[in-house]
Amino acid sequence: MAVSISRVLLISLISVVISAAIVHAKGRGHHGHRGKHLHHQNQNQSVQGGPVTYDGRSLIINGKRELLFSGAIHYTRSTPEMWPDLIKKAKHGGLNMIETYVFWNIHEPVQGQYNFEGNYDLVRFIKLVQEYKMYATIRLGPFIQAEWNHGGLPYWLREVPGVIFRSDSKAFKYQMEKYVQLIINKLKEAKLFSPQGGPIVLAQIENEYNMVQLAYRELGNNYVRWAAAMAVQQNIGVPWVMCKQKDAPDPVINTCNGRQCGDTFMGPNKPYKPTLWTENWTAQYRVFGDPPSQRPVEDIAFAVARFFSKKGSLTNYYMYHGGTNFGRTSAIFTTTRYYDEAPLDEYGLPRDPKWSHLKDLHKALRLSRKALLWGVPGVQKMSADTEVYFYEMPATNICAAFLTNNNLTTEATVSWRGQDYYLPQHSISILPDCKTVVFNTQTIVAQHNSRNFVRSTVANNLKWMKYAEPIPSTLQVRLALNPQDLPRKASIQPVLRIASLGHALHLFVNGEYIGFGHGSHDEKSFVLEKPVHFKAGVNQITLLAMTLGLPDGGAYMEHRYAGPNLIIVLGLNTGTLDITKNGWGHQVGLNGEKLQVFTEEGSKQVQWDKTKGSAQGLTWYKTYFDAPEGNNPVAIRMTGMGKGMIWVNGKSIGRHWISFLSPLGEPTQSEYHIPRSFIKPTQNLLVVLEEQPGKPKHIEILTVNRDTICSFITESSADIKCPNNKKVVAVEFASFGDPPAGLCGSYVLGKCNSPVSKEVVEQHCLGKSSCSVPIDRNLFFKNTTDGCPGIKKTLAFQVKCAI
Repeated sequence: MAVSISRVLLISLISVVISAAIVHAKGRGHHGHRGKHLHHQNQNQSVQGGPVTYDGRSLIINGKRELLFSGAIHYTRSTPEMWPDLIKKAKHGGLNMIETYVFWNIHEPVQGQYNFEGNYDLVRFIKLVQEYKMYATIRLGPFIQAEWNHGGLPYWLREVPGVIFRSDSKAFKYQMEKYVQLIINKLKEAKLFSPQGGPIVLAQIENEYNMVQLAYRELGNNYVRWAAAMAVQQNIGVPWVMCKQKDAPDPVINTCNGRQCGDTFMGPNKPYKPTLWTENWTAQYRVFGDPPSQRPVEDIAFAVARFFSKKGSLTNYYMYHGGTNFGRTSAIFTTTRYYDEAPLDEYGLPRDPKWSHLKDLHKALRLSRKALLWGVPGVQKMSADTEVYFYEMPATNICAAFLTNNNLTTEATVSWRGQDYYLPQHSISILPDCKTVVFNTQTIVAQHNSRNFVRSTVANNLKWMKYAEPIPSTLQVRLALNPQDLPRKASIQPVLRIASLGHALHLFVNGEYIGFGHGSHDEKSFVLEKPVHFKAGVNQITLLAMTLGLPDGGAYMEHRYAGPNLIIVLGLNTGTLDITKNGWGHQVGLNGEKLQVFTEEGSKQVQWDKTKGSAQGLTWYKTYFDAPEGNNPVAIRMTGMGKGMIWVNGKSIGRHWISFLSPLGEPTQSEYHIPRSFIKPTQNLLVVLEEQPGKPKHIEILTVNRDTICSFITESSADIKCPNNKKVVAVEFASFGDPPAGLCGSYVLGKCNSPVSKEVVEQHCLGKSSCSVPIDRNLFFKNTTDGCPGIKKTLAFQVKCAI
């Protein structure tokens, strides 16, 4: 018979298999070294402490092999107030490890000056991981990429004489080793490595160096060997890894980064090293100008199951929570919002079904733990598209199997060990006992949700004031023109052409804002051409040129430059005029930044005026707002604005860029996260630097929730649960029949549905914090005719949760 799966089946089978495993372990007792490995580990006991080694199957922690489900959460991209909730939700989602990069340029922004405060408090973050009884991985780099400004390397490093980044450069290696020792010593002092009783069981040196190694030739080969040896010499008592490094020197482990490491990874470069996946990309990070992009959880689940079926023992979701690129921390053109499509979104809210479906996957893999870690592997090809990977221990009933359908479009039924199993297209069924399906990667039984941005009723009494950034009058080029230089026809006007290596610039002539030009992530260079009204006499030309984050990858980063490289005037009677080298003055930063007008004290240093309509580019705006109602996360929607930065009570929440539209005609990012910890009960100072003409009256303060809950299921029953003890206050959509179109938050009825669908869901769910709606034809067609009896019915509904 065909075996199907439902939420009820999943929960009940998990209970049965766990009980059986405990009984079996008690019956066997310990048989030497293997017996110790087979001992059942209590999920509630502390996981910290003891040496960490490895073999060809997995990391060995406290003498035991371990399956590791890790999630990347960067301490710098959230706040200390958010950390406990993020870690708790990660653990509740089935993770037992947290991974983070360590960011050199925020810890040593100025050479010899260090910062480990606030959301840069690495030690505090790792201690929280320990409090939640989870393992930790630190990725020191110190080059990390991570879509982080300059790939984590401090800018002052460019000025070190003779330095060549990431090569056999004496100057670079000296600074790198000094920094690595600084971080290691700080973590050792806090006793955070596993042999000291801490949570850190794994560390990384360098980052995807194979991508640039050939550019440095022998200097690159020497550097890899040196970096590995230097790391091992730190004597931290846990293994080191190098991701995407095929020639990682022993004892360093080479690991995989990517989306499908179960199929793309060639494996460790030595048979005694475990198979580890350090970056499983849960989505695609975005740059300004990008359209939305998603990675379905079905694809992630398939990739993870595939990886573990092929001797994988660690996957790290990159990112599990992406967070926010505060200030100017993001790399070149990268949005302020980072990996929002992760299982925990930018605001720390679980994104379902991604979060819940992966949680169910982790449960199924844990049930297979003993077979995966100590069983003998085997594989059986069933057809061109179907196969079974299995692990079993001789003379025991310990066995786990992965039934795989690799066909992207066609379902299959396979017969294995006397039983038939139905496999949806591109799916893997997990059988922790080699008999019973407890999880299928394509079959989602978890609820769905949709994110809502709600205009605050108390925070939007915004009264805007403005301060025009002064345009320098002594530093720009002065272009003296005679009347005969200027065109005499009204239809002809001089044009200023500026070619730039990137990334963006604003043009002012005689103090008037003329226009804006920019490149993109993929093509940094651009040409800005604008008609200009020159006057007879002296004309002042001013350029505000900027980088939008520094490069975060590639070879010879220390040699990258940006900015204008050709400036000419076209259309003059005297011909084309090249003013590229006409003695341009130079000023770093804006007057408003130097005065810190985004702070309470700094704002008093300038004269603010009332706003009327749209001001010219390069204007500061300020207002005050009260804390939004409730405890939900807070965001600001920047409608009516162009490009610039946002500060709340003196803290930068990052760049906004509304005017850079995607090919779909929409801004890549419209809402920007304001952490609750940045906000006081009343009189919060909001300051916006707007580089382009803008209208701040359209800006809104919002609260964020995922209180729109949906179910979409074809078997057994549909179970939903409101977040944070809220209750169902409305059924917004219901359909029992053929599948509706759209997604949670935007369902559209199909052609054939029960007319009482909404009534049935309301009877089971209204007023409840959780509910279960049975899929029963008699219930939905009790007093009416089934208009499409020949199709398999789908129950889909959407409810609103509230206090």
